[in-house]
Amino acid sequence: MKVRVHDWRLSVCSLPPGWSERLEGPFNAAIRTPSETTVIVTEGKEPANAQVEPGWMALEIEGPIPFDQVGVLLRLLAPLAQAEVPIFAVSTYASDVVLIKRADSSRALEALASAGLEIRTDG
Repeated sequence: MKVRVHDWRLSVCSLPPGWSERLEGPFNAAIRTPSETTVIVTEGKEPANAQVEPGWMALEIEGPIPFDQVGVLLRLLAPLAQAEVPIFAVSTYASDVVLIKRADSSRALEALASAGLEIRTDG
């Protein structure tokens, strides 16, 4: 399995339910539930009045991943869990993106390489 390491500097933000604004940057996401809105944005572009958790980077499972393929995300998450690396996961139609704290990147990438995943970097 191939994992792309993106050099994006990201923040995960919590906002009130119903929040809606245009998001910009190379990667962003908005997840809305009846109780909250969570957005992922480029650091420095966080919405006003958001509870902000900065310091994230993205690992993307290179896709497309067929919907009937089983265990793809687990193959990435199991070594991260064994290495005690916290994650924040988001899926797109074609792939899975796992955010990790930049401070944990060396430990995370070592764990993934040891588990036999092919690591690729932007650039």
